[in-house]
Amino acid sequence: MGKVVLVTGVARQLGGRIARRISREPGVDRVVGVDAVAPGHDLGGTEFVRADIRHPMIAKILAEQAVDTVVHMDVSGTLPGKSNRAALKETNVIGTMQLLGACQQAPTVRRLVVKSTTSVYGSAPRDPAVFTETMPPKSLPSGGFAKDAVEVEGYVRGFARRRPDVAVAVLRFANILGPRADTPLAEYFSMPVLPTVFGYDPRLQFVHEDDVMDVLLLAIQEPRRSTLNSGTFNIAGDGVLLLSQTARRLGRPTVPVLLPAVTWMNQMLRTAGVTDFSPEQIRLLTHGRVVDTTQMRETLGFVPKFTTAEAFCDFARSRGPGLLPPERIAYVVDWLADAVAPEPAGSNQT
Repeated sequence: MGKVVLVTGVARQLGGRIARRISREPGVDRVVGVDAVAPGHDLGGTEFVRADIRHPMIAKILAEQAVDTVVHMDVSGTLPGKSNRAALKETNVIGTMQLLGACQQAPTVRRLVVKSTTSVYGSAPRDPAVFTETMPPKSLPSGGFAKDAVEVEGYVRGFARRRPDVAVAVLRFANILGPRADTPLAEYFSMPVLPTVFGYDPRLQFVHEDDVMDVLLLAIQEPRRSTLNSGTFNIAGDGVLLLSQTARRLGRPTVPVLLPAVTWMNQMLRTAGVTDFSPEQIRLLTHGRVVDTTQMRETLGFVPKFTTAEAFCDFARSRGPGLLPPERIAYVVDWLADAVAPEPAGSNQT
Protein backbone atom coordinates (compact mmCIF):
# COMPACT_ATOMS: atom_id res chain seq x y z
CA MET A 1 0.00 0.00 0.00
CA GLY A 2 1.08 3.60 -0.62
CA LYS A 3 1.58 6.38 1.85
CA VAL A 4 -1.17 8.24 3.65
CA VAL A 5 0.16 11.75 4.29
CA LEU A 6 -1.33 14.39 6.55
CA VAL A 7 -0.32 18.02 5.86
CA THR A 8 -1.13 20.77 8.36
CA GLY A 9 -1.53 24.45 7.50
CA VAL A 10 -2.97 23.92 4.01
CA ALA A 11 -4.87 27.23 4.06
CA ARG A 12 -1.55 29.00 3.51
CA GLN A 13 -0.20 29.03 -0.02
CA LEU A 14 2.94 27.09 0.98
CA GLY A 15 1.00 24.36 2.79
CA GLY A 16 -1.50 24.14 -0.07
CA ARG A 17 1.26 23.82 -2.65
CA ILE A 18 3.04 20.99 -0.87
CA ALA A 19 -0.25 19.13 -0.37
CA ARG A 20 -0.95 19.35 -4.12
CA ARG A 21 2.57 18.21 -4.97
CA ILE A 22 2.49 15.25 -2.60
CA SER A 23 -0.89 14.11 -3.94
CA ARG A 24 0.71 13.74 -7.40
CA GLU A 25 3.65 11.69 -6.15
CA PRO A 26 3.83 7.99 -7.10
CA GLY A 27 3.46 5.74 -4.10
CA VAL A 28 1.11 8.12 -2.27
CA ASP A 29 -2.41 6.79 -1.85
CA ARG A 30 -4.02 9.73 -0.07
CA VAL A 31 -3.19 13.19 1.20
CA VAL A 32 -5.25 14.70 4.01
CA GLY A 33 -5.00 18.47 4.37
CA VAL A 34 -5.87 20.00 7.75
CA ASP A 35 -6.46 23.62 8.75
CA ALA A 36 -8.73 25.63 11.02
CA VAL A 37 -10.04 27.65 8.06
CA ALA A 38 -11.02 26.56 4.57
CA PRO A 39 -8.31 27.30 1.99
CA GLY A 40 -9.01 29.86 -0.71
CA HIS A 41 -6.96 27.91 -3.25
CA ASP A 42 -7.27 24.57 -4.99
CA LEU A 43 -5.80 21.58 -3.14
CA GLY A 44 -5.85 19.25 -6.15
CA GLY A 45 -6.33 15.66 -5.07
CA THR A 46 -5.98 16.47 -1.37
CA GLU A 47 -8.87 15.59 0.94
CA PHE A 48 -9.49 18.66 3.12
CA VAL A 49 -10.58 18.26 6.74
CA ARG A 50 -11.44 21.40 8.64
CA ALA A 51 -9.86 20.96 12.04
CA ASP A 52 -7.86 23.05 14.48
CA ILE A 53 -4.66 21.25 15.48
CA ARG A 54 -4.92 22.89 18.91
CA HIS A 55 -7.86 20.59 19.68
CA PRO A 56 -7.81 16.84 20.46
CA MET A 57 -9.80 16.15 17.27
CA ILE A 58 -6.48 15.85 15.40
CA ALA A 59 -5.82 12.53 17.17
CA LYS A 60 -9.11 11.16 15.84
CA ILE A 61 -8.17 12.22 12.29
CA LEU A 62 -4.79 10.46 12.49
CA ALA A 63 -6.44 7.27 13.71
CA GLU A 64 -9.36 7.25 11.29
CA GLN A 65 -7.20 8.04 8.25
CA ALA A 66 -4.40 5.59 9.26
CA VAL A 67 -1.82 8.30 8.59
CA ASP A 68 1.79 7.12 8.35
CA THR A 69 3.50 10.41 7.36
CA VAL A 70 2.89 13.84 8.89
CA VAL A 71 4.16 17.06 7.29
CA HIS A 72 3.76 19.85 9.85
CA MET A 73 3.56 23.14 7.93
CA ASP A 74 1.44 24.96 10.51
CA VAL A 75 4.43 26.73 12.09
CA SER A 76 4.58 30.19 10.58
CA GLY A 77 4.94 33.93 11.13
CA THR A 78 1.48 34.66 9.72
CA LEU A 79 -2.03 33.21 9.85
CA PRO A 80 -4.56 33.31 7.01
CA GLY A 81 -6.78 36.37 7.34
CA LYS A 82 -6.64 38.77 10.27
CA SER A 83 -5.09 37.43 13.45
CA ASN A 84 -3.30 38.63 16.53
CA ARG A 85 0.01 37.55 17.98
CA ALA A 86 -1.64 35.45 20.73
CA ALA A 87 -3.61 33.38 18.21
CA LEU A 88 -0.49 32.86 16.11
CA LYS A 89 1.54 31.66 19.09
CA GLU A 90 -1.21 29.28 20.14
CA THR A 91 -1.32 27.72 16.69
CA ASN A 92 2.47 27.44 16.48
CA VAL A 93 3.19 26.14 19.97
CA ILE A 94 -0.01 24.71 21.48
CA GLY A 95 -1.02 23.30 18.10
CA THR A 96 2.34 21.55 17.74
CA MET A 97 2.07 20.08 21.26
CA GLN A 98 -1.38 18.71 20.48
CA LEU A 99 -0.25 17.31 17.12
CA LEU A 100 2.79 15.61 18.63
CA GLY A 101 0.65 14.11 21.38
CA ALA A 102 -1.66 12.70 18.72
CA CYS A 103 1.31 11.33 16.74
CA GLN A 104 2.69 9.68 19.85
CA GLN A 105 -0.58 7.79 20.33
CA ALA A 106 -0.91 6.83 16.64
CA PRO A 107 0.87 3.50 15.97
CA THR A 108 0.61 3.97 12.20
CA VAL A 109 2.76 7.14 12.15
CA ARG A 110 6.28 6.36 10.92
CA ARG A 111 7.55 9.70 9.60
CA LEU A 112 7.32 13.30 10.79
CA VAL A 113 8.61 16.31 8.85
CA VAL A 114 8.53 19.71 10.59
CA LYS A 115 8.93 23.08 8.90
CA SER A 116 11.17 25.24 11.09
CA THR A 117 13.37 28.28 10.52
CA THR A 118 16.98 29.42 10.83
CA SER A 119 15.58 32.18 13.07
CA VAL A 120 16.14 29.77 15.97
CA TYR A 121 19.82 30.85 15.87
CA GLY A 122 18.86 34.44 16.59
CA SER A 123 20.90 37.43 15.41
CA ALA A 124 23.52 38.95 17.69
CA PRO A 125 26.69 41.07 17.32
CA ARG A 126 29.04 38.23 18.28
CA ASP A 127 27.43 35.47 16.25
CA PRO A 128 29.74 33.10 14.38
CA ALA A 129 30.23 33.86 10.70
CA VAL A 130 28.30 30.69 9.80
CA PHE A 131 25.93 28.62 11.97
CA THR A 132 25.95 24.81 11.84
CA GLU A 133 23.02 22.73 13.08
CA THR A 134 24.80 21.89 16.36
CA MET A 135 25.72 25.47 17.33
CA PRO A 136 23.65 27.07 20.10
CA PRO A 137 22.61 30.70 19.59
CA LYS A 138 24.57 33.44 21.34
CA SER A 139 21.26 34.97 22.37
CA LEU A 140 17.98 33.05 22.30
CA PRO A 141 15.15 34.76 20.42
CA SER A 142 13.02 36.71 22.87
CA GLY A 143 9.75 36.86 20.95
CA GLY A 144 7.78 36.44 17.74
CA PHE A 145 7.93 33.55 15.32
CA ALA A 146 11.58 32.83 16.18
CA LYS A 147 10.76 32.11 19.82
CA ASP A 148 7.81 29.96 18.76
CA ALA A 149 10.14 27.91 16.54
CA VAL A 150 12.59 27.36 19.42
CA GLU A 151 9.76 26.00 21.58
CA VAL A 152 8.40 23.88 18.73
CA GLU A 153 11.79 22.27 18.13
CA GLY A 154 12.09 21.49 21.83
CA TYR A 155 8.78 19.61 21.79
CA VAL A 156 9.79 17.79 18.59
CA ARG A 157 13.03 16.58 20.22
CA GLY A 158 10.99 15.27 23.15
CA PHE A 159 8.67 13.43 20.77
CA ALA A 160 11.66 11.89 18.95
CA ARG A 161 12.94 10.49 22.26
CA ARG A 162 9.55 9.02 23.13
CA ARG A 163 8.97 7.53 19.66
CA PRO A 164 12.39 6.40 18.40
CA ASP A 165 10.62 4.28 15.78
CA VAL A 166 9.46 7.45 13.98
CA ALA A 167 11.84 9.13 11.52
CA VAL A 168 11.83 12.83 12.42
CA ALA A 169 13.22 15.54 10.13
CA VAL A 170 13.34 19.20 11.18
CA LEU A 171 13.99 21.50 8.23
CA ARG A 172 15.32 24.91 9.25
CA PHE A 173 14.54 27.12 6.28
CA ALA A 174 16.31 30.39 5.60
CA ASN A 175 14.01 33.28 4.63
CA ILE A 176 11.62 31.89 2.00
CA LEU A 177 11.15 34.04 -1.09
CA GLY A 178 9.57 33.66 -4.50
CA PRO A 179 6.73 35.07 -6.60
CA ARG A 180 4.08 33.75 -4.16
CA ALA A 181 5.94 34.39 -0.89
CA ASP A 182 3.71 35.78 1.88
CA THR A 183 6.18 36.00 4.75
CA PRO A 184 6.79 39.12 6.90
CA LEU A 185 10.18 39.62 5.21
CA ALA A 186 8.51 39.46 1.77
CA GLU A 187 6.10 42.14 2.98
CA TYR A 188 9.07 44.23 4.15
CA PHE A 189 10.78 43.97 0.75
CA SER A 190 7.50 44.94 -0.93
CA MET A 191 7.44 48.35 0.77
CA PRO A 192 8.18 51.31 -1.58
CA VAL A 193 10.89 52.54 0.82
CA LEU A 194 12.93 50.19 3.03
CA PRO A 195 13.82 51.31 6.56
CA THR A 196 17.27 50.04 7.57
CA VAL A 197 19.44 50.30 10.67
CA PHE A 198 22.01 53.07 10.27
CA GLY A 199 25.60 51.81 10.02
CA TYR A 200 24.69 48.15 9.44
CA ASP A 201 24.59 46.13 6.22
CA PRO A 202 23.71 42.56 7.26
CA ARG A 203 24.35 39.37 5.28
CA LEU A 204 21.17 37.52 4.37
CA GLN A 205 20.34 34.10 2.95
CA PHE A 206 17.23 33.05 1.05
CA VAL A 207 15.64 29.84 -0.18
CA HIS A 208 13.29 29.75 -3.15
CA GLU A 209 9.76 28.49 -2.55
CA ASP A 210 10.20 25.90 -5.33
CA ASP A 211 13.24 24.49 -3.50
CA VAL A 212 11.11 24.36 -0.35
CA MET A 213 8.68 22.10 -2.21
CA ASP A 214 11.46 19.85 -3.52
CA VAL A 215 13.20 19.34 -0.18
CA LEU A 216 9.92 18.60 1.59
CA LEU A 217 9.15 15.93 -1.01
CA LEU A 218 12.61 14.45 -0.46
CA ALA A 219 12.14 14.42 3.31
CA ILE A 220 8.97 12.29 3.17
CA GLN A 221 10.55 9.61 1.01
CA GLU A 222 11.79 6.32 2.38
CA PRO A 223 15.47 6.82 3.30
CA ARG A 224 18.18 4.74 1.68
CA ARG A 225 19.80 4.41 5.11
CA SER A 226 18.37 4.88 8.58
CA THR A 227 20.43 8.05 9.08
CA LEU A 228 18.93 9.80 6.04
CA ASN A 229 15.80 11.95 6.21
CA SER A 230 16.16 12.12 10.00
CA GLY A 231 17.72 14.91 12.01
CA THR A 232 17.92 18.69 11.76
CA PHE A 233 18.96 20.37 8.51
CA ASN A 234 19.68 23.95 7.51
CA ILE A 235 18.03 24.69 4.14
CA ALA A 236 19.29 27.70 2.16
CA GLY A 237 20.46 28.68 -1.30
CA ASP A 238 24.17 29.11 -1.99
CA GLY A 239 25.77 32.48 -1.32
CA VAL A 240 24.64 35.56 0.56
CA LEU A 241 23.34 39.04 -0.25
CA LEU A 242 23.89 42.23 1.69
CA LEU A 243 20.77 44.18 2.60
CA SER A 244 22.05 47.09 0.50
CA GLN A 245 22.31 44.75 -2.50
CA THR A 246 18.71 43.62 -2.07
CA ALA A 247 17.52 47.23 -2.02
CA ARG A 248 19.40 48.04 -5.23
CA ARG A 249 18.06 44.93 -6.99
CA LEU A 250 14.54 45.89 -5.97
CA GLY A 251 15.07 49.50 -7.05
CA ARG A 252 13.86 50.73 -3.66
CA PRO A 253 15.41 53.59 -1.68
CA THR A 254 16.39 53.01 1.94
CA VAL A 255 15.81 55.16 5.01
CA PRO A 256 18.55 54.56 7.62
CA VAL A 257 17.29 54.64 11.20
CA LEU A 258 19.60 55.10 14.19
CA LEU A 259 19.88 51.95 16.31
CA PRO A 260 18.29 53.56 19.44
CA ALA A 261 15.21 54.32 17.30
CA VAL A 262 14.48 50.74 16.24
CA THR A 263 11.30 50.79 18.36
CA TRP A 264 10.00 53.53 16.08
CA MET A 265 11.08 51.45 13.10
CA ASN A 266 9.07 48.49 14.37
CA GLN A 267 5.98 50.67 14.86
CA MET A 268 6.40 52.11 11.35
CA LEU A 269 6.54 48.63 9.83
CA ARG A 270 3.41 47.53 11.66
CA THR A 271 1.61 50.70 10.58
CA ALA A 272 2.59 49.87 6.99
CA GLY A 273 0.87 46.48 7.40
CA VAL A 274 3.96 44.27 7.80
CA THR A 275 2.62 41.58 10.13
CA ASP A 276 4.54 40.08 13.06
CA PHE A 277 7.68 42.09 12.36
CA SER A 278 9.12 41.31 15.76
CA PRO A 279 12.25 42.67 17.44
CA GLU A 280 13.98 39.45 16.33
CA GLN A 281 13.45 40.41 12.70
CA ILE A 282 14.78 43.89 13.41
CA ARG A 283 17.91 42.17 14.76
CA LEU A 284 18.12 40.18 11.52
CA LEU A 285 18.15 43.47 9.58
CA THR A 286 20.89 44.67 11.95
CA HIS A 287 23.25 41.71 12.34
CA GLY A 288 22.14 39.28 9.62
CA ARG A 289 22.50 35.50 9.72
CA VAL A 290 24.28 32.86 7.60
CA VAL A 291 23.98 29.09 8.03
CA ASP A 292 26.05 26.14 6.84
CA THR A 293 24.27 23.73 4.48
CA THR A 294 26.77 20.85 4.41
CA GLN A 295 24.36 18.44 6.09
CA MET A 296 21.63 19.38 3.61
CA ARG A 297 23.88 18.32 0.76
CA GLU A 298 25.85 15.41 2.20
CA THR A 299 23.31 13.74 4.50
CA LEU A 300 19.91 14.73 3.16
CA GLY A 301 21.20 14.69 -0.41
CA PHE A 302 19.49 17.90 -1.50
CA VAL A 303 20.98 20.56 -3.80
CA PRO A 304 18.82 23.70 -4.30
CA LYS A 305 18.11 24.80 -7.86
CA PHE A 306 18.25 28.47 -6.86
CA THR A 307 21.11 30.33 -5.20
CA THR A 308 20.32 33.03 -2.66
CA ALA A 309 20.78 35.70 -5.35
CA GLU A 310 18.63 33.83 -7.89
CA ALA A 311 15.83 33.29 -5.37
CA PHE A 312 15.83 37.00 -4.54
CA CYS A 313 15.90 38.05 -8.20
CA ASP A 314 12.88 35.85 -8.95
CA PHE A 315 11.06 37.47 -6.03
CA ALA A 316 12.11 40.97 -7.20
CA ARG A 317 10.79 40.37 -10.72
CA SER A 318 7.40 39.42 -9.32
CA ARG A 319 7.18 42.73 -7.43
CA GLY A 320 7.76 44.92 -10.48
CA PRO A 321 10.07 47.95 -10.82
CA GLY A 322 10.77 50.09 -7.79
CA LEU A 323 11.21 53.84 -7.48
CA LEU A 324 14.87 53.52 -8.47
CA PRO A 325 15.29 51.08 -11.39
CA PRO A 326 18.48 49.00 -10.86
CA GLU A 327 19.82 49.78 -14.35
CA ARG A 328 19.52 53.51 -13.68
CA ILE A 329 21.26 53.15 -10.33
CA ALA A 330 24.08 51.23 -12.04
CA TYR A 331 24.42 53.98 -14.65
CA VAL A 332 24.64 56.70 -11.98
CA VAL A 333 27.15 54.70 -9.93
CA ASP A 334 29.35 54.15 -13.00
CA TRP A 335 29.06 57.84 -13.96
CA LEU A 336 30.09 58.96 -10.46
CA ALA A 337 32.98 56.47 -10.43
CA ASP A 338 34.28 57.86 -13.72
CA ALA A 339 33.84 61.44 -12.53
CA VAL A 340 35.89 61.02 -9.36
CA ALA A 341 38.52 58.67 -10.80
CA PRO A 342 41.99 60.32 -11.07
CA GLU A 343 43.23 60.94 -14.56
CA PRO A 344 46.06 58.66 -15.73
CA ALA A 345 49.52 60.09 -15.36
CA GLY A 346 50.64 61.98 -18.46
CA SER A 347 47.12 62.27 -19.90
CA ASN A 348 47.45 66.08 -20.22
CA GLN A 349 50.83 65.98 -21.89
CA THR A 350 51.05 67.03 -25.53
